[in-house]
Amino acid sequence: MFLKKDNLVLGIILGFLAPIVGMLCFYFLKFKALTFKEFLEFLLLWKSLFTSVISVSLIANAIVFTIYINTQRDRTARGVFVATCIYAIVAITLKFFV
Repeated sequence: MFLKKDNLVLGIILGFLAPIVGMLCFYFLKFKALTFKEFLEFLLLWKSLFTSVISVSLIANAIVFTIYINTQRDRTARGVFVATCIYAIVAITLKFFV
């Protein structure tokens, strides 16, 4: 299976997809009364909530990172870490400069 590879590119891809899955989980747990489009519009309207959702969704990256570190797939874990850093920079930029 391709998820068992130790590859930097795989880690970056997983690092960008895991927070999206985390955001979907957050949506289904907290905002299921809204449509997904309304949820996204609400996030764009309330920037502080948007950065909070980004931060919470990064927990999914922490889980993926831990799995790959514990299975000694360091290159993939490194890719997840790179994607996490990029997400963190975006969250900080949105919080303080937008």
